[in-house]
Amino acid sequence: MNRLQPLLHDLVATVAAPTSALAGPDGQVRTAGVQGVFHADARVLSEAVLRLDDRETEPIGHADAGAGTTHFVSLARWLGDPGPDPTVRVQRTRIITPGLLEERITIASGAAGQVSTTVTVDLAVDLAPIEVVKSGSRGTPIAAHRSADGTLTWERDGITVTVTAPEAETDNHGRLTWAVTLGPGADQTLTFSVRVNDPSAVVHAPATARTWSPAEVRSGDQRLGRLVARSLDDLHALRLADGDDVYLGAGVPWFLTLFGRDSIWAARMLLPLGTDVAAGTLRVLARRQGTRTDPNSGEAPGKILHELRRQEFVLESSGLHLPAAYYGTIDATPLWISLLHDAWRWGLPEAGAGELLPHLQAALSWLDGPADPDGDGFLEYLDTTGRGLANQGWKDSGDAVRFHDGRLAEPPIALAEVQGYAYRAALDGAALLDAFGQPGADRRRDYAGTLAERFRAKFWVDGGYPALALDRNKRPVDSLTSNIGHLLGTGLLTEAEERAVATALGGDTMSGGYGLRTMSAGDAGFTPLSYHCGSVWTHDTAIVAAGLARAGFAAEATTLIDGLLTAGEAFGYRLPELHAGDARSALSRPMPYPAACRPQAWSAAAAVLMLQATLGLQPDVPNGRVRLDPLAGAPFGPITATGLRIAGHAVDVTVDAAGAATISGLPAGLTLG
Repeated sequence: MNRLQPLLHDLVATVAAPTSALAGPDGQVRTAGVQGVFHADARVLSEAVLRLDDRETEPIGHADAGAGTTHFVSLARWLGDPGPDPTVRVQRTRIITPGLLEERITIASGAAGQVSTTVTVDLAVDLAPIEVVKSGSRGTPIAAHRSADGTLTWERDGITVTVTAPEAETDNHGRLTWAVTLGPGADQTLTFSVRVNDPSAVVHAPATARTWSPAEVRSGDQRLGRLVARSLDDLHALRLADGDDVYLGAGVPWFLTLFGRDSIWAARMLLPLGTDVAAGTLRVLARRQGTRTDPNSGEAPGKILHELRRQEFVLESSGLHLPAAYYGTIDATPLWISLLHDAWRWGLPEAGAGELLPHLQAALSWLDGPADPDGDGFLEYLDTTGRGLANQGWKDSGDAVRFHDGRLAEPPIALAEVQGYAYRAALDGAALLDAFGQPGADRRRDYAGTLAERFRAKFWVDGGYPALALDRNKRPVDSLTSNIGHLLGTGLLTEAEERAVATALGGDTMSGGYGLRTMSAGDAGFTPLSYHCGSVWTHDTAIVAAGLARAGFAAEATTLIDGLLTAGEAFGYRLPELHAGDARSALSRPMPYPAACRPQAWSAAAAVLMLQATLGLQPDVPNGRVRLDPLAGAPFGPITATGLRIAGHAVDVTVDAAGAATISGLPAGLTLG
């Protein structure tokens, strides 16, 4: 049987990394699909079904109280008074903290007489690895062990799951039972907890309570402030730690671990709230920087990790077999360099930047060494094992790189945006080398200049925009995609070329959805529900919008930001990893991509990048300057952002209704200009 990846767009996530719960809108956790409670990369609870009198209650809604708490409300209409108004209500509150799930089940009666019921919760554990669940398979259920005090325990592969339920009867089948009798107007709360002991997990919760400034946003367009508030709450729940260093896990449920590209982008987007996450992410990845050449894992000297797992990550349906530490990414290394540079510009202390200089040198050496195996001057990738990722840019699905006529490009592949990342990384690296008195800066600037010339000669196509990529025969892959928007702001393009990119992306075929489509609706490979060929990715749209804003294309940037704000409102301000690329003119709200992670780090962090783009805030702490250039015309009304941070100091930025901007709280030595 051909197993399919389970859908999750209609599931409710409760998260405190590395623990998360995915349930139906009714709060039930059923033995189906990806429902369950997960810790690190294992499903530690595969069923938690609540019944009264062996009947499921009728759900009427759910609400969250932060990422780690969800309330589910339902009715038991067969109990209580007759008549149209329900008199017995059930509220199930799920609270997640790292390694622990707690549930409170409150039965409340408004009936005129006494109500009696038997409440049960059926639990099951399969300890299925996340890749088994993602493949559409199930784990093997484990038998529960019941202790004399009623505690239930499941154990396998070094993971122990323990359930305690005060005042409940328990049995070896994993059932919890309470007898409840309520008088008129009375209620009773039942509780149980699920605790996980997983000493072999490779991801851990941070010890610190908060890692960034608690910024607040007030705006004429209330969607912006609401999106930022919800996103910061989700980001807090996605924090992970390696020792004392905090970074962001990529997303729930598939990627709640260290991902080089995702963790770097999320940290970079959060720089307006401080440099701590950036510093932690840089150090965590530096400790795992490649030191040897290994085709199986993709490791190479100086290369930055792609993802980290407990064990080999195997998706049998696709033939994917990734080692636990996998380096199959072409862009994480230049992005790591630019994160270090940008954090330094935002005020990362010199000692923090200086300790990473050996890793910077190694990463720069990778750029014009292993990253360019055929010596043509472009970064390119090729999976030689047949078991790794066929595509190794951020669009890493197997069909992501297509020509305009729909044909798949054959590797090795040189992606357009990666050349922009490399150009920017070379110049960023040169600036750091100069600042810290290190050799090699001129060589890096020469590399960037040569790369720009080669890109101009090879990548531009007849449509007047850069190709998505070069294929193995160095032919331009001529589809129109969002990738080229990542070139804006890198410096690789001239002003005229940036205008051409803005024009290509600003039309309805690319910007006519709720955000920026990954591929033009005019390309043969386009479909609104393609993972990378027509859908809208939140982080992608925000990155391009920010690039458009910096390049002076305020109208185009505003269209994209407005699309994401509309999507944010539709998705309860928890923007998913991606959503469908249907036209705004066709549907009054965006449709979900049914297997998208939610919450997801770079989608949540995109809210901060959109805020930064709207404010036009660009500090250069080493040179004592701060630039403030908000979007022309204040398209989202007056905005006040408090609690931003530059060089460790809290600053407030205000943009009035006419678009005039002011900043307060700048530390000594910094001037606006």
